[in-house]
Amino acid sequence: MKKGTRVAIQGIKASFHEEAAFKFFGKDIQTIECTSFKHTCEVLENDGADFVVMAIENSIAGSLLPNYTLIREYNFAVVGEVYLAIQLHLMALPGVKFEDIKYATSHPIAIRQCVDFFEDYPQIQIIESNDTAACAKRIKEEQLTDTVAIANTLAAELYGLNIIERRIESNKKNFTRFLILKKGTAEEGAPINKASICFQVSNHVGALVKVLNIFADQQVNLSKIQSMPVLGKRNEYYFYVDMEWKNMEAYDKAVRQALKYTVNFNIMGEYQKNDKV
Repeated sequence: MKKGTRVAIQGIKASFHEEAAFKFFGKDIQTIECTSFKHTCEVLENDGADFVVMAIENSIAGSLLPNYTLIREYNFAVVGEVYLAIQLHLMALPGVKFEDIKYATSHPIAIRQCVDFFEDYPQIQIIESNDTAACAKRIKEEQLTDTVAIANTLAAELYGLNIIERRIESNKKNFTRFLILKKGTAEEGAPINKASICFQVSNHVGALVKVLNIFADQQVNLSKIQSMPVLGKRNEYYFYVDMEWKNMEAYDKAVRQALKYTVNFNIMGEYQKNDKV
């Protein structure tokens, strides 16, 4: 990856999206802070970034369904994936003790992942915010001595906060999967053994099974399937499918056969599988 690659992220520096970007690209990149997932897409569309890192599913919270729609509507290519272990810590200004804490603030999803911890401390008021790292930044900027943020180690380091309680998430095996998006297609010659596709089938008995069996017959493993209603149309759905293979020719054959039984078939991206957490 060339030096200074511009990567659009939802949130601010030291957010989990930036951590995922560092894990995939390395730290020698320029991260572009965006206020929403749609904003990241607009930045990429207008050539303000070279890539987008976008969360697509969490092992506790599930799929981020609106992001599937964004990828399809903007017609970006999925060129990679990265899994990030979500480790959440309580952090405060240096010198603040646990007994000083009156408020804890973070993103709603992060808060939900720490409910077991806060059940033991009902005196702490929970305040929802739009970004984990932004909460840490606010504590630093406003010198809040009665407030802690729930965020990652990167946020504590960047904003000069002390971690006073580590790993407060309820599920220690929590991870988020992020997709790497770009305009156009993946680089020529890049190794691929996984794809994300989208399609529709007619509404009759066995229509979806027929398509799925085509891939099974070719030993193409379907690692995920997600359905979403087609806006404004009854009983019509988009099916988003992730698949993996060992034999490229078998995958190509399965795709050609599936085209006969689907409509709006779209290969959203072909890329190299990366499931290391």
